[in-house]
Amino acid sequence: MEWMFLPLKRYADFSGRSRRTEYWMFVLFQFLIGIAYSLLLGLVGGAALFGGDPGALVAAGGAVMILTAIYALVCLALIIPAIAVAIRRLHDTNRTGWWVLAPLAPYCLSFIGAAMAASSPGSPGAGAMLALVGGLLALAMAVALIVFLLLDGTRGPNRFGADPKDRVPPEVFA
Repeated sequence: MEWMFLPLKRYADFSGRSRRTEYWMFVLFQFLIGIAYSLLLGLVGGAALFGGDPGALVAAGGAVMILTAIYALVCLALIIPAIAVAIRRLHDTNRTGWWVLAPLAPYCLSFIGAAMAASSPGSPGAGAMLALVGGLLALAMAVALIVFLLLDGTRGPNRFGADPKDRVPPEVFA
């Protein structure tokens, strides 16, 4: 449980290193918040939908809006520690934190291609191809980022700080 809340204690700390446990437990924490939101939404909205009373449906709509606003605020509050822990996790694998942005560049290519395809409805070929290539590159970059986040950290200190596991590098021919 402590690992889930450690990124909140280090809210906007983008320097240093974080273990896999810290990163993935925080991802699990965010997933559990999403599950709880979905369950509450289903309970509130579902009860009103199956009740048959139009007044209850209107009241449930207000409750759903309030729940959604609270969930949006929670997500906004968790965005900074999520980015920070991802950057620290990349630092643990001796990679720069800029890898977090890697999937975004091909998305821009996709949007440009989609705009080109939409502007020429008669022959969307080049724009559609650019959008497809951008989408595939974004997928490849996202998979590479997930692999980097899954890798074990470098042993011993690296350019981003000390090893969070306190391991010493193996000595060759000691």
